[in-house]
Amino acid sequence: MPVLVTSIPLLILVAVLGYLLGSVPFGVVVSRAMGLGDLRKIGSGNIGATNVLRTGNKLAAFLTLVLDAGKGAVAVLLARAALGEDAAQVAGGAAFLGHLFPVWLGFNGGKGVATFLGTLLALAWPVGLAACLTWLAVALLARISSLSALVAAAASVPYAFLLGRADVWGLAAFLAALVVLRHKANIARLLAGTEPRIGKKG
Repeated sequence: MPVLVTSIPLLILVAVLGYLLGSVPFGVVVSRAMGLGDLRKIGSGNIGATNVLRTGNKLAAFLTLVLDAGKGAVAVLLARAALGEDAAQVAGGAAFLGHLFPVWLGFNGGKGVATFLGTLLALAWPVGLAACLTWLAVALLARISSLSALVAAAASVPYAFLLGRADVWGLAAFLAALVVLRHKANIARLLAGTEPRIGKKG
């Protein structure tokens, strides 16, 4: 974590606003707007871009990916511009929690991969870029989104040290641990060899 220079009341406000931004379920919004139905009743029931892709609508999946990543990035960038680096990390972490546990969906949200990557890109772009490239490389080789996410999340912590951004390793580790926890069912399917591949329709 960077040195705390922002007052606690302001950091609490940043956390609340970051959470509310992160909790906007763009996958659900995009799917309904494009006439694809209730995303929570399609495929895995997840609200993220991978499940949107299972509808067969690549544009909807792309929009969900960009918007989910963007809400984490926007939270970080606005907080940094207004208050500083400590507020940026609080905002990014809160936005991520908002995606995972959105108040609008009874605290049952997504797995956070896009928001995780967007948050990292805004916090420390070399670390975020390395994580994105790791996700892409594993996805191209294995064609399994969950495996790509797990590898990218785990790699983000050493990337923070290797790329000279040790100030973000704590938040990266926290977010990565949540990504792993949210993928418990996927890990079980990976071990059983039954995890679906990218693009498979639900």
